[in-house]
Amino acid sequence: MSELFHDAAPNATRVAPPLPAPRTYPVQKPAQVYLFGTCVVDLFFPEAGLDAIRLLQREGIKVHFPQGQSCCGQPAYTSGYTEEARKVARAQLALFQEDWPVVVPSGSCAGMLREHYAELFKDEPELLKQARALAARTFELAEFLLHVCKVQLKDQGSPVKVALHTSCSARREMNTHLHGRALLAQLGQVERIDHDHESECCGFGGTFSVRMPDISGAMVADKTRALKESGAHQVISADCGCLMNINGAFEKQKEALRGQHLATFLWQRTGGRR
Repeated sequence: MSELFHDAAPNATRVAPPLPAPRTYPVQKPAQVYLFGTCVVDLFFPEAGLDAIRLLQREGIKVHFPQGQSCCGQPAYTSGYTEEARKVARAQLALFQEDWPVVVPSGSCAGMLREHYAELFKDEPELLKQARALAARTFELAEFLLHVCKVQLKDQGSPVKVALHTSCSARREMNTHLHGRALLAQLGQVERIDHDHESECCGFGGTFSVRMPDISGAMVADKTRALKESGAHQVISADCGCLMNINGAFEKQKEALRGQHLATFLWQRTGGRR
């Protein structure tokens, strides 16, 4: 979760962890990039991956999608299966050999590549070098559009109120909530509504939702209740694991409110058509 408790007392003070240090971004927009599509995008939200590609291509960037890519290894890593995660990560490292940026339409997966691959290969010098080089050129999609492409979006949609949900790990590790907010702020007809529990985990957490379903269910119930009470017409997120969990809860509750990936929302609001 995105906040830490210093003790378990009823009146414990909640202290947010420090934000990540500012990152240095390329001066020039690259001509070519890789897209790391993520397994959840591939299997459950393919339109988000396609719209991410379309957004990048509209910026004049050629997008490469290595066909051998699979999971980033995060579910195994966070479940304590380090060797299995290392095997998956090793396969991904071999796919991105050119010195192009790697753009990821998922905050949690981008964080795995950027923050945790080096830990996996700390005892393998050559792979550690590769992992650090990959981390330095890995960008979450919203971050890349905002700070590398420096996009200027022109809204072509009708007035709408949206709530932005950010993956808790992506918020901690990469400030992705700030990137998403900044992109939405460029859309003149879009009003972003703050909601209660905005900084809190939705309860998905990959295998956490399977290993601890009761706790996960209570967390997503809090999240969906806050989203409904916000008055937003739509939920936007840059992480498909969260969207799968939140939309599944809405469907079970027979609610009309749904979440959409930021890439698809931006593409549709700025005149993109499939």
